[in-house]
Amino acid sequence: MAEPTQIAETISLTTLTPHTTELVLRPIEHPLSFKPGQWISLQLPVGDHPPLNRAYSLAEPPSATGHLTLVFDHVPGGKGSGYLSSLKPGDRIPLSGPYGHFVLPDSEPQHLLLIGRYSGLVPLRCMLRSLAEQGLLPSSTLIAQAPTTAEQLYHEEFMALAATHSNFQYLPFVSDGPDSHAETVDVIKHIAGNGRRVTPMIAGVKAFARPLRALLMELGFDRREVKLETYD
Repeated sequence: MAEPTQIAETISLTTLTPHTTELVLRPIEHPLSFKPGQWISLQLPVGDHPPLNRAYSLAEPPSATGHLTLVFDHVPGGKGSGYLSSLKPGDRIPLSGPYGHFVLPDSEPQHLLLIGRYSGLVPLRCMLRSLAEQGLLPSSTLIAQAPTTAEQLYHEEFMALAATHSNFQYLPFVSDGPDSHAETVDVIKHIAGNGRRVTPMIAGVKAFARPLRALLMELGFDRREVKLETYD
């Protein structure tokens, strides 16, 4: 069952890329228990009929500090991102959660195929950090799409993870539209199209995620075997 609404204190805001910011919050009433891949809802005091509810995936696994790390992208004229950008350390905001079923399987997969575009990488990063910190990172491939080179979220971190874990492969691609993913399609066919059993997990906007789920179904996967998290 999801946690009830509580107040969280702003700890910090950090620019990650020209259009994304990391927001760290600390729940005041009690720590939030969640699984990597889940999200929380923030109740923002803006909009025509406040509060404005906005969902954000958690970017880091649970820690001893109890801090919650989120990432938001800056939408031109966006009331939600505009308000979050104005927060200062010590400011308070209501949140609820956790929510969602986009979580790692209970049993270790033969091969974990993670596919994300832009901010869709946030829950996947949370999963990878959790597995690596516990020494449980299985054979894995991360396909990461970004709209531009400057907007490659966690690029250096994923490069470092691949350099220190021989069973982890990081494949970054840059494309100027969510439907421009020919390279991603080729990689998926190579990894999952020859009968090799993998656990696919896809996160991003619907125009990116849904065609890739359809592709995996064409390759023989059941719809329920392809976990999907969309943001629009």
